[in-house]
Amino acid sequence: MYPTISDLIKDIFGIYIPLPIQSFGFFVAVAFLIGGYFWSLELKRKEDEGLLQPNTIKVLKGKKATVSELIFSAIVGFIIGYKLIDAVFNYSQLVENPQEFILSFKGNFIGGLAIASLSAYLKYQEKEKEKLETPIWVEETIHPYQLTGNLTMVSAVSGIIGAKIFHNLENPADFLADPVGALLSFSGLTMYGGLICGAIAVIYYGSKNKIPYRYLIDSCAPTLMIGYGIGRIGCHVSGDGDWGIPNDAPMPDWLSWLPDWTWAYNYPNNVLGWNLKEKFIEDGFVSITGNAYPTPFYEAVVSILLFCFLWSIRKKIKVAGVLFCAYLILNGTERFFIEKIRVNETYSIFGFHPTQAEIISVMLVIIGITGIFYFRKQEQKVTDLQGF
Repeated sequence: MYPTISDLIKDIFGIYIPLPIQSFGFFVAVAFLIGGYFWSLELKRKEDEGLLQPNTIKVLKGKKATVSELIFSAIVGFIIGYKLIDAVFNYSQLVENPQEFILSFKGNFIGGLAIASLSAYLKYQEKEKEKLETPIWVEETIHPYQLTGNLTMVSAVSGIIGAKIFHNLENPADFLADPVGALLSFSGLTMYGGLICGAIAVIYYGSKNKIPYRYLIDSCAPTLMIGYGIGRIGCHVSGDGDWGIPNDAPMPDWLSWLPDWTWAYNYPNNVLGWNLKEKFIEDGFVSITGNAYPTPFYEAVVSILLFCFLWSIRKKIKVAGVLFCAYLILNGTERFFIEKIRVNETYSIFGFHPTQAEIISVMLVIIGITGIFYFRKQEQKVTDLQGF
């Protein structure tokens, strides 16, 4: 396993280059970049087909820099300089534990003041170049696809917050043992928490920019699937604990053409530093080999295939909202079945012992099926009115 990108480079090229980049975070960033690319393509396509319209806003041009703008620029500059300059002088500490370094209050005060001053000055100069004797209001046209960057950032921030909240709800013992560490750690993210909170935030942001929510959620359906698949590659590469239950069985003959690790893997040198055999025994499992089902790999493969499917049918589905409902059904079904071989906390409900993900995945399938009927019915009402 490769907890950091430096580990990966060393294994491939035999050269160790100390970089403060964790493998999981790297693949999450890649997931957002690739997802944003396909999201932008879909928003542009829908506008070209007349389904989405550009939004016109009024902007005041030629105004000099306000005190609040200069203060905000200075604050942002101070935070960047405070951590960045300290990172330059304490690079080894940054490489050793990036999240602890970034989230700590430790920094370089002089560096913070220097970058704060530079940031405020550059903002002042920028406004001075644009300043007019009499500021004027002008209309600017904003196309939906031009908001992809903002939409991606909104989904990223809200998604990570939601994923962290749901993870701690799913693992209350870990949270109670170390609340601060559980909240600030970069590890421990629950996908469905990210999906729910991210969806709410994106729909809200879209409505503020006059993007109809049904077209918006349809446009991001393939994006969510490919993003999830790439994120799971990060889970597998880093070995972040999302592996399955013990698997001591020999590989079936019909899978013999695949590498052994695709059937059972012990995740050596995982980012958590665990010995899987010892961890399984500690958690009450019976494990002879210390191997587990590599469930992140399975989910990555399935999610990428499902992305290809959604991408291939996106132009054929004419009822707005249905594509997103299809995503909910496919994602919920995939996650429900993979949970059968994953290690997760369970709840006791009327004699059943489902995991949080199983409960939510069933709800997503139900919502998806209900949504298809609802959106089709709404579309039929519009068609009937137009015919009348």
